[in-house]
Amino acid sequence: MAAQLAVITGASTGIGRKLAEEFARNGFDLVLAADDDALDATVAELESSGRKVWGVASDLSRYGGVVELADRVEALDRPVDVLVLNAGTGVGGPFATSTESLDEQLRVVNLNVVGTVHLAKRLVPAMVERGGGRLVVVSSTVAGLPGPYQATYNASKAFLSSFAAALGEELRGKGVTVTTVLPGVTDTEFFARSGMLRTKIGATSFKDDPARVAREAYRATMAGRAHVVTGPFYNWAFVLAGRLLPDRLLARIHRPFSKPGSAHVAG
Repeated sequence: MAAQLAVITGASTGIGRKLAEEFARNGFDLVLAADDDALDATVAELESSGRKVWGVASDLSRYGGVVELADRVEALDRPVDVLVLNAGTGVGGPFATSTESLDEQLRVVNLNVVGTVHLAKRLVPAMVERGGGRLVVVSSTVAGLPGPYQATYNASKAFLSSFAAALGEELRGKGVTVTTVLPGVTDTEFFARSGMLRTKIGATSFKDDPARVAREAYRATMAGRAHVVTGPFYNWAFVLAGRLLPDRLLARIHRPFSKPGSAHVAG
């Protein structure tokens, strides 16, 4: 029998790379998408394990980048058994007064939200037509927390959680499962890339292991679970707080941890 195929976005580093390793370890062939130089090394490493691996260097924050990836997947003429929508980015700093450009803020929305919806719309219908498949949407435990100084990032994760839950209900009984993955603060390149290393969140030593996130996400996906909060038990506190407390209070609680320079503030 032919191996199953998993398509994973944001697969060159961090959680995405560990997800790629986890699926390869469990016998999947892979299509890996990313837009950085680390993609080639990831593809080469996983090919050495005996899996078929295709790398697609594509910027999924652009409409054309999503089309390019979808076309490459469809050209394989193989069913997509698992689609992992993991690609994402963030920008730290005050939204209204930051020197960060508008383009950087919009890229968060275009990659995390627009690209995710676009690729799902391109590849999920074939799963429904076939009557089988698994969709994985990587959100975050901050999905329910308004995030001062990372406003577009937290809002994008809230969108993803809502989108995945709604789509999962639409697809109930159609043979396609939707799993929302909610990692906590994880030891990846995210904080360096988003300019948040000098925040309390970015500097904390209590970061989850991305390999653990990937293992727990894989198990939940294959079990067809609707969502999984990965990592230590206290990550559930963020999720529950987002459901129980008012947004204004949550934003005030979040602010001291994401404020630029807060890593160097006593206490």
